Amino acid sequence: MARNSRKRRLVIKDEKKFKKSISILLLIIVSCIIIYNFRTIINLFNNNLNSSSTISEIEDDIDDNEKNSTKNETKNEEPKSTTFSMSVIGDIMCHNTQYKDAYNSSKNKYDFSYVFDNIKTYIKTADIAVGNLETTFAGEKVGYSSYPTFNTPEALADNLKSLGIDVLSTANNHSLDKGYAGIESTINYLDKADISHTGTFKSEEDQNKILIKEVKGIKIAFLSYTYGTNGIPVPSNKKYCINLIDKDLIKKHLELAKAENPDIICVSMHWGIEYQTTQNKEQENLANFLFENGVDIILGSHPHVLQPMEKRTITLEDGTTKDGFVIYSLGNFISGQVKQNTRNSIILNLKITKDEQTGKISIDSVKYTPIYMYKSSSNSKAYKLLDIEDTILKYDTEQDTSIGSTTYNTLKTELNKIKKTMGENITK
Repeated sequence: MARNSRKRRLVIKDEKKFKKSISILLLIIVSCIIIYNFRTIINLFNNNLNSSSTISEIEDDIDDNEKNSTKNETKNEEPKSTTFSMSVIGDIMCHNTQYKDAYNSSKNKYDFSYVFDNIKTYIKTADIAVGNLETTFAGEKVGYSSYPTFNTPEALADNLKSLGIDVLSTANNHSLDKGYAGIESTINYLDKADISHTGTFKSEEDQNKILIKEVKGIKIAFLSYTYGTNGIPVPSNKKYCINLIDKDLIKKHLELAKAENPDIICVSMHWGIEYQTTQNKEQENLANFLFENGVDIILGSHPHVLQPMEKRTITLEDGTTKDGFVIYSLGNFISGQVKQNTRNSIILNLKITKDEQTGKISIDSVKYTPIYMYKSSSNSKAYKLLDIEDTILKYDTEQDTSIGSTTYNTLKTELNKIKKTMGENITK
């Protein structure tokens, strides 16, 4: 028993020594770690001092990193494509019934702005708006006149600008109604109103200068041509004053346009047969010719009535494809005509996108708003363009029945005609 008791005491004593040894070893290890870390911190501090780094510089480095990160994020968020809208209207005419209606005798001035009140939002909200000016601004001294030789109060130019019109085609069969002086005067009034234009010119240099408009960074080249001038001869020493439909001339201008590296080439064509609601073979052949030579969009005028539209896929020489669009006639925008189908028309809206990586242009959608040139029985401000579908809706819901049942039924008939001619909106 004594011997066993002694063994237990030795074991306990040995355990105490062992635990004490372990404790000392752990203390040594911890001390080494602390000393090592302390020396590391000192070295780092010394290195920073030796490299003259400051807290300010370190903060600057952090700021730079954050800025670079932000730049990279912004770069990644840059749009891969750009989209814009183009609104297009038809023939802008002015018969004597119209300018008499727009005359304010108490102020001795003309104002056509009321005509557009019901439809102006469709044009004002577009990124660019284009139309066909089928009259002249030859000036009051020449005398304002109607068909067959037009001269319109120049106030209309300012009203069109206020409406939101950016570009006007001026090459048509009425361009020379008041001679070369009328062309010069029209150009001057459009310049004064700050409306871009093409189709008629005051010099050969101007004729060979391509109209380029930039929309959201996208370059659009505009050209304009007419089949003729109603038999009025073009001055022999001023052949440059109007663009006639001539394939050699068109090719020349298209090459000049391409030299400007536009994203889109848009050509206005005054062609076709008056009052026919379908295009003829000559229009189709010319459209093919234009597409084959690099044109993207063709805007037709002259028939004074609507003609069909078409979106095409065009195959280029290198085998790639692109979108093309033609409307053979936009009909009348404003006029005093009363013949069948001359009072209904559309406001065309094209949605166009440029792929910023490939540079390719796509026509995403082609939509239209049916409109009607309404004339009330009132003595003044009788002319008014109506948004047909909106007017019908307001009549049906009794929000506005002022047009009367006869005009209401007329609008429904005209709407059916428009849809039959134009078909459905075009989307991808």
